[in-house]
Amino acid sequence: MRKTLLALAVTTFVVAGWPATRALAQDSNRTRGTISALGADSVTVKVRDAEMKFSVDAKTIVEARGAGTKDRQAEVAGKAGPKLSEVVKTGDAVEVTYVDSASGALRATRIRSVPSAAATTTTEKPSEMISSGTVKSVAGNSLTITGSSGGGATFTQSFTIDSSTRVMAKGAGTAAAAKGGKLVITEAVGAGDRVSVSFHESGNTLTASDVRVTSKAPVRSKP
Repeated sequence: MRKTLLALAVTTFVVAGWPATRALAQDSNRTRGTISALGADSVTVKVRDAEMKFSVDAKTIVEARGAGTKDRQAEVAGKAGPKLSEVVKTGDAVEVTYVDSASGALRATRIRSVPSAAATTTTEKPSEMISSGTVKSVAGNSLTITGSSGGGATFTQSFTIDSSTRVMAKGAGTAAAAKGGKLVITEAVGAGDRVSVSFHESGNTLTASDVRVTSKAPVRSKP
């Protein structure tokens, strides 16, 4: 069955074209999980052991199987479009692209149906996801961040750092060149830094492919 992209209009959908990848916000995050609750203007997704609540609005893009059929049925019935709960349902596995605000609210910019863990083949390329937060701790082979999961809740994620992990921070390239091209993550990333982490999931392990420092922790003046 062909997948169709829909643009969400709070409680209804309207058909939209394929958006360009670059149209997604530069600081967007991506995560995968299972829908645990649906509201008229929100969706809650269980990601591992935590629940993340996302608001949805007229700019939210939804990609799901059978969405085109639902949209045509709504048109015949004289409706603006199908409800969110008519296109996706609790228990569905989805990938959510979202942005977070200074207040901690999470807004879904795109919701895409994905195969469930049981249906994913071993030959499928690991899906790259993005998460942003504040560095709680960092070591040569690990990084732990904390952040908001919506609705006032918080999350903690730990990532494995290996030789293929790229670190992007102001001055990191110059520092690496001065050391023969090699720079350990602790020389560029510290506790309190705001970071965006691109990663993929393999079993129970999250491996970071890119760590980008978006802002450094405030420097505390010495007494």
